[in-house]
Amino acid sequence: MKLHVNGAEHEVTATPDMPLLWVLRDLMGLTGTKFGCGIAQCGACTVHVDGAPRRACVTPVETVVGKKITTIEGLSQDASHPVQRAWAELDVVQCGYCQSGQIMSAAALLAKIPAPSDADIDQALSGNICRCGTYPRIRAAVHRAAELGGPRRT
Repeated sequence: MKLHVNGAEHEVTATPDMPLLWVLRDLMGLTGTKFGCGIAQCGACTVHVDGAPRRACVTPVETVVGKKITTIEGLSQDASHPVQRAWAELDVVQCGYCQSGQIMSAAALLAKIPAPSDADIDQALSGNICRCGTYPRIRAAVHRAAELGGPRRT
């Protein structure tokens, strides 16, 4: 199968029903996308498919052939994306495990709503669980990312 990941075409050999998460991590070496629950409930595996957040752990790879896939590694090469900059500036990360999924969901939100309300942020990130409870810093960072330049299309 040919996949368009982080701006480049990649040829992978996988069964059509293999979850995108394992294609990214095991076959392509893109380990920024995390395994959390395997049932699309925690959000650690969030990637963008044609700009929309998608849970890679339950997405069969055959369903994303011909679509634009962006992982945390593809958001920016140097952590210059406004969401990544805001995360660092506000020291959001505690353990860090869920953060790539949080960042990907936040980036997708800002692409749709450049100046989100608290309610918009809470709704868009409600499927991302942070076991360390950094939700107030996450919300503040999304607001800060909007101030820093908001979205970039992924």
